[in-house]
Amino acid sequence: MSMREKLDLLAQRRAESELGGGADRLKAQHDKGKLSARERLEVLLDEGSFVELDRFVTHRSSDFGLDKSRPYGDGVVTGYGKIHGRLVYVFSQDFTVFGGSLSEAHA
Repeated sequence: MSMREKLDLLAQRRAESELGGGADRLKAQHDKGKLSARERLEVLLDEGSFVELDRFVTHRSSDFGLDKSRPYGDGVVTGYGKIHGRLVYVFSQDFTVFGGSLSEAHA
């Protein structure tokens, strides 16, 4: 795989991770007047200061058919940024992924 192909794959996965549980679920959140997990962090943190950690983490469960759905982030957006110039570590539950339920990534 060429470097360009690897970078394209990374960009594709990054875009997919931005959708959380998918475009339909994200739209449902917006239709209810709610922000996504990343949007809530954008409001909270100083502009451009957020650095996301573990963006591509997925769950390892195979119970209840979960092996058929492995969304990136596993229901939580984590990282660090600044509030009024002060460093903070944050997480935001993503309700578009399994209703924001507790997972191994959360724990």
